[in-house]
Amino acid sequence: MNKIRNKDDLLKLRDTIRSQLATYKYTVYVCGGAGCVSSHCDKVIEALEKAVLSGGLSKDVRVVVTGCVGLCAYGPCMIATDGADPDSDGVFYGHLNPEKVQAIVDRHLKGGQIATEFCYYDDEKGEYLPYTKDIGFFSEQVKIALRNCGRVDFSSIEDYIANDGYAALAKAIMELGREKTAQELVDSGLRGRGGAGFPTGVKWQSGMNQPGDQKYIICNADEGDPGAFMDRSVLEGDPHSVLEALTMGGYVIGASKGFVYVRAEYPLAVERLTKAIEQAREVGLLGKNILDTGFDFDIEIRIGAGAFVCGEETALMNSIEGKRGEPRQKPPFPFQVGLWGVPSIINNVETLANVPAIILKGAKWFSSYGVGRSRGTKVFALAGDIVNSGIIEIPMGMTLRNIIYKMGGGMKNGKAFKAVQSGGPSGGCLTAEHLDVSVDYENLSAMGAIMGSGGLIAMDEDTCLVDTARFFMEFVQDESCGHCVPCRNGTKRMLELLLKITSGRGEMEDLDELQELAVTVNQTAMCQLGQTAPNPVLTTMKYFKDEYLAHVEDKRCPAHVCKSLRVYSIDPDKCRGCTACVKKCPTGAITGEVKKPHTINTEKCIKCGACNDACKFDAVGF
Repeated sequence: MNKIRNKDDLLKLRDTIRSQLATYKYTVYVCGGAGCVSSHCDKVIEALEKAVLSGGLSKDVRVVVTGCVGLCAYGPCMIATDGADPDSDGVFYGHLNPEKVQAIVDRHLKGGQIATEFCYYDDEKGEYLPYTKDIGFFSEQVKIALRNCGRVDFSSIEDYIANDGYAALAKAIMELGREKTAQELVDSGLRGRGGAGFPTGVKWQSGMNQPGDQKYIICNADEGDPGAFMDRSVLEGDPHSVLEALTMGGYVIGASKGFVYVRAEYPLAVERLTKAIEQAREVGLLGKNILDTGFDFDIEIRIGAGAFVCGEETALMNSIEGKRGEPRQKPPFPFQVGLWGVPSIINNVETLANVPAIILKGAKWFSSYGVGRSRGTKVFALAGDIVNSGIIEIPMGMTLRNIIYKMGGGMKNGKAFKAVQSGGPSGGCLTAEHLDVSVDYENLSAMGAIMGSGGLIAMDEDTCLVDTARFFMEFVQDESCGHCVPCRNGTKRMLELLLKITSGRGEMEDLDELQELAVTVNQTAMCQLGQTAPNPVLTTMKYFKDEYLAHVEDKRCPAHVCKSLRVYSIDPDKCRGCTACVKKCPTGAITGEVKKPHTINTEKCIKCGACNDACKFDAVGF
């Protein structure tokens, strides 16, 4: 492909590619996100390409390996659309294997009949729903940051350009200029999607107005929250959108160099991002004299070593510089004194992914979505005990109920909803009473949770919220950089108290100390990660105080999760005297004659659960 010298070159190339793609009767988008890769989508892709070729359909069917389609619970999956328009309503196929693919090619792509039994099944309606427009998971979404994920070939810059890729960059440099580009972001109301929610346009203006011959712009792709995979999905499925936004940011603030700091645990994202950078350089959209405007800008990838604290912007900069990843005291702020002591602007992946669409379609269009000071959309990773786990993008202001039940399909196995963890280990646990509250920055903060990067972990009735607080505190304490005393010692002591409570040794004064410590760490820790670390404790103690009291006063775990608080017994009406439990018990705590009910000596029982696992008659309980 020739060098792209100006906006006219870009638009001509876009129209040429679109004309070529318009010749196809069908386009099949096969999910190539990390989730589907782990489910062996490579075999599905191979089978699909082979079936299309052997069926003589190569001129009619285009097979596109794309980024995350979203509905991870149904992987490997794909969407078949008429023609080359990714916005046309498609037929969703899930839980695929080579045999199913052959049937879909024969019946749908060749015969024109949808293979319904391989489509999405709605348990509530009791029927298969082929079209994405009818599936709640898809129909409620508004995709801006994820506009290309599942809709373009992630490995093709041509595909990206065909979908208006790099047109926003051309508009910013050749039409708007630095001030108007930054102002457009200010007017849009776009706020940082990495947790803090700081206005993106204001941040870019700060970098632009800060004097200095050398500046840097950085993409924070150090996504370390348990259950979070939003940034990974964008990097894997639409890497050029991040590169385009970084380049625009570099132009606005006056930087000639950008960095993408990405987790080493994301090798697929690194591989695809590396290829995208090479492609952009080849066509002149990165490097020297971009679009013949005299603007020079290039991007370098830096791989993190897995420290959770490096998600904090100043710790991230220390890591890039080769120093220990720990936060710096603020002020000065990064836009004043950042990477290697020069002005630096840092945005996370999702924030940047929104920028090209805003510049192309305008601030008014973007701000038409959302509520109050929370404008636009937000990407969430749905995980936990939910039917439709995966990636979604919704307008700000949607209720948790709509997310959990309409989009998420409700809880697995008909269980009752109990809580949702919003914002990762620094977030908070919300209850069924919060299901009808608008999801936005202010509301979540008022309830004790945070938007965070967008992790939503749904938990059912069998979840112990005290143990959940212990899990997140264990994670945070392990990941604490140890730079400040409140976080280093405070999280350690909170974890000790939670371990004491979940093991049945807790006392009432422990609850008072836990509450006091959580408040103290929240108010005195040096960085935002430390300040928000107590959120899981604070929210669970507030909304699930009865569970803490049960653990301490009654020495009982209502959800039967905390192993040390279990009391195993055998139901004589269900026990068949098969002796399976006797054979598995390592301490000889179970006695009884063959074909007669057995009993458990609780003093000998070590609560290992071997008897429960061995029993085929559901006679063992706790």
